[in-house]
Amino acid sequence: MADAARLQAYVDTLWDEAIVPTLVDYIRIPNKSPAFDPDWAGHGYMDQAVTLLEGWARERLPKLPGATLEVVTLEGRTPVILIEIPPSQGMGQIDDTVLLYGHLDKQPEMTGWSEGLGPWEPVLKGDKLYGRGGADDGYAMFGALAALMALRDQGVPHARCVILIEACEESGSYDLPFYVDHLAARIGDPTLVVCLDSGCGNYDQLWLTTSLRGMTAGVLRVDVLSEGVHSGDASGVVPSSFRILRDLLSRLEDPKTGEVLLKDLYAQIPPERIEQAKVAAAALGEEIYTKFPFVEGMEPVSDDLVELILNRTWRPQVATIGVEGIPSLQNAGNVLRPYTALKLSLRLPPTMDAEEAAGMVKTLLEKDPPYGAQVSFTWDKAGSGWHAPPLQPWLTASLERASQASFGRGVAMMGEGGSIPFMGMLGEKFPRAQFVITGVLGPHSNAHGPNEFLHIPTGKRVTGVVAQVIADHAEQGRMAKAARSFSQG
Repeated sequence: MADAARLQAYVDTLWDEAIVPTLVDYIRIPNKSPAFDPDWAGHGYMDQAVTLLEGWARERLPKLPGATLEVVTLEGRTPVILIEIPPSQGMGQIDDTVLLYGHLDKQPEMTGWSEGLGPWEPVLKGDKLYGRGGADDGYAMFGALAALMALRDQGVPHARCVILIEACEESGSYDLPFYVDHLAARIGDPTLVVCLDSGCGNYDQLWLTTSLRGMTAGVLRVDVLSEGVHSGDASGVVPSSFRILRDLLSRLEDPKTGEVLLKDLYAQIPPERIEQAKVAAAALGEEIYTKFPFVEGMEPVSDDLVELILNRTWRPQVATIGVEGIPSLQNAGNVLRPYTALKLSLRLPPTMDAEEAAGMVKTLLEKDPPYGAQVSFTWDKAGSGWHAPPLQPWLTASLERASQASFGRGVAMMGEGGSIPFMGMLGEKFPRAQFVITGVLGPHSNAHGPNEFLHIPTGKRVTGVVAQVIADHAEQGRMAKAARSFSQG
């Protein structure tokens, strides 16, 4: 077994001396995901990020004898970094592969950054490193390698490990299935998958993600005229495209409560997830909603903390994330506009088929258009969610021990409202794998928004947890082999 104190000290030192300085350089690179930078290849920022991470990793591979690194690029697709680490000496091939996952592409800038902060200008304030992508998900490769280096520092056994870092996650991971198929023989058949791209309810303990919502997104457009006309002449005769669109939205969502009205978009919530939500609510209290930057006097949709958790993890929700056809206030003339279009993002229960949901929403919104208006819902993204398989006893015990060792508190479990498309795909490809989905995106870290930050102590502690779980995985494999040999002998 690893000496937990020595392991964490090794990790902390590596973070302070080598990881944080490199993350500072990483944040400066505006390597936006392809959905937000169609000319990503021409701009070269993605290549800069890959080169930075590749260089850091290659310098440290000698500490992991036999390890190899390759930047794999399929034609016309974003690259992936593949690092293969053989089992430590004495392990032989008795264990299956551990797959560790992260991504290096980023969300776009977003407005509203506080004075002195910005997406591409790293700022270190106390324990927080501000800037786009440090927490989501630039730290992942560094954390994965640091965990393995900490085990090798003590000679603690580990199984064969594969680190896979993609560059398309923020666009829905549409390139990743091609790489998983292309690299299938090198990835192997993982029995443990570690993903470092999720959230944490607080910074005081390890948080294990038990589910991820799916998502479908699309554009709802209503056309009423071929060109704009004087509102004094047309209003009262020509229906407003905005009013029709608002009416159509009320088919999908209750305008007073925000409840999604299409019952087929709901799923049965497993009883164990409800019980875990109760435990999480007790641990987090009002932080469940106070972590959000509400304006003065604003309240959450409910004062029931458990219901808030279930709302954001298991129930469908609609958000309007873009608008077209409406001029700015400064340019708003007295014109009855020809059309209004909204970009809708619909979060779905973890077990809902996203493409099926998109079809149901399209049918609901397009049927029987008011006044014969031209109505279309064109969905451009659909990714199903993920629901974790039950934890095996060894992993449950390992996570509890690791959380106590690194955080001083036990592990907590909760679903996440966001999506990681890779997880659903892996769940299908590797049905016997156990999943450890965790991350550093805690209160106020604001991934995708302004003032995103990485909470450095949590990054260190999560790295320590990963190391301890990988060590326990190897011990579990050794015991399983011994048991098989005994039963056969």
